[in-house]
This record gives sequence, structure tokens and C-alpha cells, in this order.
Amino acid sequence: MRVTFLGSGTSQGVPVICCPCEVCHSADPRDKRLRSSILVETDDTAFVIDSGPDFRYQMLRQGVQKLDAIVFTHGHKDHTAGMDDVRAFNYFQQKEMDVYASPETQEVLRREYQYIFEHANYPGVPQIRLHELKNEPFYVNSVLVTPIRLLHYKMEVFGFRIGDFTYITDANYIAPEERDKARGSQTLVLNALRLEKHISHFTLAEAIEVAQDIDCPQTYFTHISHQLGIHELMNETLPAGIALAYDGLVLEF
Repeated sequence: MRVTFLGSGTSQGVPVICCPCEVCHSADPRDKRLRSSILVETDDTAFVIDSGPDFRYQMLRQGVQKLDAIVFTHGHKDHTAGMDDVRAFNYFQQKEMDVYASPETQEVLRREYQYIFEHANYPGVPQIRLHELKNEPFYVNSVLVTPIRLLHYKMEVFGFRIGDFTYITDANYIAPEERDKARGSQTLVLNALRLEKHISHFTLAEAIEVAQDIDCPQTYFTHISHQLGIHELMNETLPAGIALAYDGLVLEF
């Protein structure tokens, strides 16, 4: 299995020309963070976790030719805003896109993409097939995915364990029994927004504490805002076995 980081940032982490911060003007490509998403590939399956506003560019940048499904963590715009662009895969693959989402996220999708569901036969409208995501293991083709229930302030969202890999983003609380699902993974990915306290995301210090408790051999932090600082400098401050993720990072399992 191969996991590629399509994006490791947040809506605050996309470089803009008017921003004076050192991250946005860094020459290091690891500081150019698009919205958080990953591509999971095996010999017979390819799917993304989340399709945010940068989805189209991420697909083009990565040269993705085949996509079987989208698995959503939750319904916030920075994780769902690119779903319309599945139409290109519909056209070339000549089939619907499987979409896995909780009932709450499905409600968001039906509201935000009303035209998809009300005018499904209109030429060019994205063709999707919804699957209800519960806190129960499920398969994307041959790939077993185990959901991990998280809290994003008061909102229930999902992380996922896939084999020896666990992906958690947009969380500020993980119940003990849900943390246990991640234990034994070779690699953990966890959100670490910034240094200062945030209402719905782990800070860097909180993410380090969670990572050390789960105790995987390697942890990468994602959903990084530009407020966290320069990639190279921040990496030097992290404990052994913990590093910042970056766009284009590839993990092999």
C-alpha cells in the first residue's frame, strides 16, 4: 500500500501573495501546504480521504489516472469543496464515484451539491454512489478501513485505520477506546494546527502528547497552519519519531 499526502495544511496554510508571514514566503516547497487530503493506493484500489477546495489541482499535480472512491472525515468545506470535480473521473472511468460519508456529512453534501442529487441524469453532473459511514469497519474494494470516532469540538468526525497506517485530522479529543484502534500502527498521522490553544484542533503540544500515548514508531503531523512556523525549524524541535508531514510525502507499507 502507498499513501501520498496531497495536502498537509489548512485554509490558513495556503500561501497568499498578500500575507507577510515567513511561511507563506518560504522557498522550501514543504512550506507550500494545500488543504489536508491523502491518496491511498494498492494494486487494485485508489481512493482519497477528503476532497477539499484544492482537489482538482491535487489530482493534476499527482497525475492521478484512477480513483475508485472518496472517504470523508466530516462535512466542513475545507474537506468537501472539491467533490464536483469527480465528474472528470466519471467521464474517463465511465462509472459512478463511490462516496463514503456519515449521515451528517451526507446531509451536508446533499445541501451543498443539491444539483447532483436532484438532477442526476443531467449531462455532465457528477455521478456518485453514497455509502453510509458508521463507526464500523468497511471495505473500499479490497481495502479494509476501520473508522475512528473523534471530536472536533462538539462535532463527531472520523479518522481511519488502514492496515498499519492511521490517519486522524480535525480532532481535539480522542476517547480511550478509539485511541486503542490506532495502537499497533506503524505510522500515525495526527492534526497539529498551531502552538496556541484552539477550540477544535490539537495544538502542537497536545498532538505530541497524544502521539506519545499511542506510541507508534513514526508519527506525522498534518492540518498544519502557517502559524505553526517553518517546516525545517519546527521539525528540529520535535521528539524522535515525530515529524511534520508535507505535500508530496509518500509512505510505503
